[in-house]
Amino acid sequence: MSPAYAGLFLFNSFIKIFIFAGIAKDLVENAMVEPLIHEISCRIGYTKTAYLHMNKFFGYILTPFHYLYFGLILVIFHPIQWICLKLGGYEAHKRSVDILNWFLTSSYYLLGNSVHFINNQQLPVAQPIIFIANHQSMYDIPPLIYFLRKHHAKFVSKIELASGIPSISFNLKYGGAANIDRSDPKQSIAEILKLAKNMKDKNWSTVIFPEGTRSKTGVMKPFAVGGIATILKKVPHAIIVPVVINNSWKMVQYGSFPLRAFTAMSWEVLAPISSEGRTAEDVVKAAEEAIREKVVP
Repeated sequence: MSPAYAGLFLFNSFIKIFIFAGIAKDLVENAMVEPLIHEISCRIGYTKTAYLHMNKFFGYILTPFHYLYFGLILVIFHPIQWICLKLGGYEAHKRSVDILNWFLTSSYYLLGNSVHFINNQQLPVAQPIIFIANHQSMYDIPPLIYFLRKHHAKFVSKIELASGIPSISFNLKYGGAANIDRSDPKQSIAEILKLAKNMKDKNWSTVIFPEGTRSKTGVMKPFAVGGIATILKKVPHAIIVPVVINNSWKMVQYGSFPLRAFTAMSWEVLAPISSEGRTAEDVVKAAEEAIREKVVP
C-alpha cells in the first residue's frame, strides 16, 4: 500500500467515524433510544430485573460495535499524535489528545449510554488545580480529559499503561502524566514531584483518584492522602476541586463483555475547597465527604 493511498484511507475512515459518532450521540441525547428500551421492558412486565436483562441483551449486540470503534480510534490517533508532537510540539500534541478523547467519549453513545458533564464552577485557567475524583471504571477518564481540557489536566497512572496501548500509552509517555511504579516508592515520588514541578511552572492541573483503584460496585473506598500531599507541598497555591462520577461502573457491570447498554453516566465538578491553613489530610477528607454526598448508591 502506497503512503498516499494509506493516507487517503485514514482520512476517509476518520470522516466516516466522525459522522457515525455524531449520529449515535444525537440519537441518545435526543432521547430516541431510551424510550425504545423502556417500551420493550414495559411489554415484558417492567421490573428492575427485566430492565437489567434488556440492558445486558442489547449490550451483547452493541458491544462489538463499541470496541471496533474504540480500537479504530486508538489506532488512527497514534500516528496523529506522533506527527503533532514532532511538528507542533506540546500544544499541537495536546489538541490531538483532546480530539482523541472526544471520539473516545462518543464511543459510549454506540451503546446507547449518555454522558452528562456538569461544571458550573468558574475555575481559573492560569492556576494549577488538583481535581480529586472517585474512580469507577476506565471509562471515567476520556470525559475528564476532554471536558477539563482548558486546564491541561494530567493523570497519575500505573507505569504499565505507558507502553503497549496505541494512543493511550503514547499520551501517558509524552503528554506529561506521572507514570508510577507502585513497587518502587522512590520512582513514584520522583514522578509525582516532576508532575508537581510542571504544574507550578506551566500552570498545569492534575486529576487524582485517591481511592487508588476502581470501585466495581460504585461504592467509594477511603481516600489516600499521599500523592495529593506531595503535590501540595510543591504547589501550595493549587486549588482543590472535587469531581463526582456516577454510574460509569455500570458500563462494566458484567465485565468487559458485554458492556452494559442504555446507562446514564454523569460527571459533576463540585465547589472548590480552600486549602489555606489546612493540612492535606483535612483537605482530602473534605473532598471525600463532598463526593460521598453526591455519589448515587
